[in-house]
Amino acid sequence: MDPRYRIADTREILTPALVVFRELVQANLEQMISIAGRAARLRPHCKTHKIPQITRMELAGGIAKHKCATFAEAEMLAQCGVGDILLSYNLVGPNIARAVEFLRKYPQSGLMVQADHGEPISALGAAMHAAGLSIGVLLDLDVGQHRTGVPVGPQARALYQMLATTPGIRAGGLHVYDGHQHQKSREERAAAVNREWQPVVAFRDALIAEGWPVPRVVCGGTGSFPIYAEKTDPAIELSPGTCVFHDAGYTEHFPDLVFTPAAVLLTRVISRPASDRVTLDLGYKAVASDPPAGKRLVFPDLPDAEQVLQNEEHLVLRTQRAGEFQPGDELYALPWHICPSTALHQQVYVISEGKVVDRWDVVARDRRLTI
Repeated sequence: MDPRYRIADTREILTPALVVFRELVQANLEQMISIAGRAARLRPHCKTHKIPQITRMELAGGIAKHKCATFAEAEMLAQCGVGDILLSYNLVGPNIARAVEFLRKYPQSGLMVQADHGEPISALGAAMHAAGLSIGVLLDLDVGQHRTGVPVGPQARALYQMLATTPGIRAGGLHVYDGHQHQKSREERAAAVNREWQPVVAFRDALIAEGWPVPRVVCGGTGSFPIYAEKTDPAIELSPGTCVFHDAGYTEHFPDLVFTPAAVLLTRVISRPASDRVTLDLGYKAVASDPPAGKRLVFPDLPDAEQVLQNEEHLVLRTQRAGEFQPGDELYALPWHICPSTALHQQVYVISEGKVVDRWDVVARDRRLTI
């Protein structure tokens, strides 16, 4: 085992457990700031960790702008004292009234949201105007993922004009997410990102020429983070997320991202049902199931392990080394996708200098805190 993951005494750790190594988190944050050039360029996404203590580590490092996807995450950020929050999600239904309530409760949060359709923009503006409030709204641009957003063009221009002229709303800039870019080659990924970026720049410049403010362009995710970081456009805000914890999937897909997995799963053997099988207490209630079964985890100390069966509370491995293990023995597993894995755990165990020093609540795993 890598000595950075040493835990002197694991007897009190209930498994399956998400274990966070504080020094590795700190090193990842410092690397993130180094890639960005300065902390002021960053708007990291808190969906990966959802933990107040890590938000405070980011604030202590000078990262003042933050991004989230749910009102619970936004409220967690506001309770930590973040004064510049982008809720990067299109608000519909009851979430429009929640935005009003949020700004009333956290007036210093600087809450902004995003939109890509006229009807929610009108509804949000009307609700804010009736409450005597205003909110910054970013236009969500679709640069190729086709999940949300509108492509650069006349519809996008009309929507941005709507943001700039609707009472209760302030035009907050552009949101550009490119989660479809997974090229393993840094050069190929950069070329793809740059092809998408040029129309965004031209569109932004045209909006400004019309007299409409475009104060920021929130760009990319973790995979394209270093590509956007190389650009000098002062409006760019960089929004990586996964790299605060890092995971096996990003290690495989993006070898140029030099971060260290800082959150790992500790699991124990509960059975040896066959000569070549080991059963762990690591079911899919403890690790994200968005990769296909059999590919959700990496076992650094058991590289030949084949994940042959996973249920809610069990994971069965086939390995020629099964005879080396007894019930109660421990293994580390790296999640393929850490962000939704974090949300499956109520608490994480915090390790510093090889010792369990704390337990942190994953506060924003819920859909609702108070709002």
